[in-house]
Amino acid sequence: MSEKKYCPLNYTMSLIGTKWKPLILFHLLDGGLRSGLLQKKISGISNKMFTQTVRELESDGLISRKVFPVVPPKVEYKLSERGRSLENILRSLDTWGIEDNAN
Repeated sequence: MSEKKYCPLNYTMSLIGTKWKPLILFHLLDGGLRSGLLQKKISGISNKMFTQTVRELESDGLISRKVFPVVPPKVEYKLSERGRSLENILRSLDTWGIEDNAN
């Protein structure tokens, strides 16, 4: 029986390596956002996929969700300390995209 080797990149990609997770995390870098506004910033995401993705990010401890006791319900998402630790990676990906797109 062979022992599986630990791969740090595989671990990281399992947490943030979907189409939508890095975008949600990136848009929360500058502070918390209400659910509707956050979803509007992410072009092409369906309601179902948005809900599923923020639930996974919350479950993994990368974002926190605060529900305000008002009618209609107000929900705000923000980065957790763990999520904030991804800031350099997310900003680097954004910078790379700007520079590569300019070429």
